[in-house]
Amino acid sequence: MAMTAFRTMMLATMLAGGGMMGATAIAAQKTVMVGGAAMYPTRTIVENAANSRDHTTLVAAVKAAGLADTLSGPGPFTVFAPTNAAFAKLPAGTVDTLLKPDSKDQLTAVLTYHVVPGRVSAADIAAKAKANGGNATYTTVQGEPLTFHKAGTGSKAGWAIMDGKGHMGRITIADVYQSNGVIHVIDTVMLP
Repeated sequence: MAMTAFRTMMLATMLAGGGMMGATAIAAQKTVMVGGAAMYPTRTIVENAANSRDHTTLVAAVKAAGLADTLSGPGPFTVFAPTNAAFAKLPAGTVDTLLKPDSKDQLTAVLTYHVVPGRVSAADIAAKAKANGGNATYTTVQGEPLTFHKAGTGSKAGWAIMDGKGHMGRITIADVYQSNGVIHVIDTVMLP
């Protein structure tokens, strides 16, 4: 999806009622630790992710794709943020290839496949899954769906995420609120 179309979609989402959280709502959110750094609900997705030692590959990719300004904007955005370990599970050379300037369109497609317009919490995913026979599907900014279902039991219970190719991952840290959205840390790179 071209940057202009991405920005247009985000503007339409905001105008449809998905604007930024008010100062009171932001202050009520708790600070969560991700990658050894505090994720402050008063900072943007990019500001917080840049401080996480577990997301250096993601931040480099966002910058290489030219998405840093967009993801620093008002949003709101829901980002399913793969860790460095998730990127390391890709076949050898994949990340290096994606970060090359001539792969910018492909990199943008992969990254925007991890973004859903609006602010989607784990409770939202749970409610949607309950209403739809156990699965919650969200259309990404890239245009293709991600599907979620409950996985595990007891203390290991959480949300599994599946991409269009059938690759499975898990949300490892949910509901990391930002001033312009929410991040859910995931353990696998999703591929459109």
